[in-house]
Amino acid sequence: MSVNIKPIAGTGNRIVVEPAPAEEKTASGIIIPDTAKEKPQRGTIVAVSEQDDKGNKPTVKEGDTVLYGKYAGTEINLDGKDYLIMRESDVLAVLN
Repeated sequence: MSVNIKPIAGTGNRIVVEPAPAEEKTASGIIIPDTAKEKPQRGTIVAVSEQDDKGNKPTVKEGDTVLYGKYAGTEINLDGKDYLIMRESDVLAVLN
């Protein structure tokens, strides 16, 4: 699951998240067209910075599934896959 990218921490730890695919249809079976799909707010962490400038280690780890805000992070495309680089503080919850 590791990618060839290492986030650099500054005033907070940074993480790289691979967003989950957008929902294709509703729970009742209605197919959602591309123009109406919502940005996913769930993803899997694929890389984590080692520590921030104050020496704090991140509380999340690679492989965690997380929920984050709708407009969190910066979108990047690496080797044909989409990722988000965001601050660890943008993570709202870790799913078990």
